[in-house]
Amino acid sequence: MHNTMIAAHTRRLSIDWYTFGLITLLCLLGLAFILSATYRTELMYSTFFKKQIIGVISGLCIYIICSLMDVRLLLAWGHLLYASVIALLIFTILKGSIGMGAQRWINLGIIKMQPSELTKLFFPFFAGYYLYHSQEHPRGLLDFMPILGMLGVSFILIVKQPDLGTAILISAAGALSLWLAGLDRRIFLYSIVFGLIGTPLLWNYLKPYQQQRVRVFLGHGNSNKERYQIEQSKIAIGSGALLGKGYLQGTQNRLNFLPESRTDFIFSVICEELGFLGALGVLTLYILLFMRLFYLAAGIKSHLLYVVAIGLISPIILGALINIAMVTDLLPIVGIPLPFISYGLSNLWVACAGLGWFNSIIYTAQSFD
Repeated sequence: MHNTMIAAHTRRLSIDWYTFGLITLLCLLGLAFILSATYRTELMYSTFFKKQIIGVISGLCIYIICSLMDVRLLLAWGHLLYASVIALLIFTILKGSIGMGAQRWINLGIIKMQPSELTKLFFPFFAGYYLYHSQEHPRGLLDFMPILGMLGVSFILIVKQPDLGTAILISAAGALSLWLAGLDRRIFLYSIVFGLIGTPLLWNYLKPYQQQRVRVFLGHGNSNKERYQIEQSKIAIGSGALLGKGYLQGTQNRLNFLPESRTDFIFSVICEELGFLGALGVLTLYILLFMRLFYLAAGIKSHLLYVVAIGLISPIILGALINIAMVTDLLPIVGIPLPFISYGLSNLWVACAGLGWFNSIIYTAQSFD
């Protein structure tokens, strides 16, 4: 392998403090509203809040550590790293911890790890490893079969947990990486056409609760049963009006009408308590972060590192867009957390690691051959 791929070197810590500051602000905002979502008169600081504090501190440390790492080593070992992730996904299906009707976690005692989150982190390096060792300008379907095959295996293993939302997110991020890598555009067009034609057949492979979520999105279901989650979310968002009801004063939240308020529907809590202006402020933070990431990515001279960099940030960007669209009834509910804000250590750590490695790429790209 080329010397620049495997040569580790010590370099001075270089961090884009603008990005780091925005991540920190989003994490602190998340802590504030996890506290609100889990606040009870008899117990102000819940276990979830305390765990998230540890998660935020360790997550920011992970960001700094990953910023120090030489991503060329990750590219050199990308195939083995992703093979390990696939092994973890298989283990999760066979021996994973069950919760809320799904088998998505591996119990490590102190915490539960969600291996599907690791696919967001290591798939870009697997794709980068293959692209580095492939012919100079791969374009055809056969050229990309190893990457497509591994992406398909990941999709199937995650769907089996079941976790359709994460599977779709990873597939979308992977497809974007392949688009940027140069896969023939006609293949994407054919895939869309075949997907539309095959939708009636795919419907039968969805689990009953997944079919129900689609029906709810299309307007079917009882407001007190099938539509309960989304109706309560819309009530919370609408009742916040312009300025909100005030921090810790959201009735949908405090009276437990809003399900999964600390995770998937935390944006609804923000809207209820801070109102339209508060929600706009959160959206502004995300927009500033994403604009900064795209600005930095545009400066990467190496096409290979550019593809890897976009692969690292796209799950975070897509996750934020899908979550906000989901809780506002613009997309079906698929169970994707809001990056840096929703409760959940696996998602938080992976996002911090991903942006840390993205930061490392920005400075590694200057010496990459």
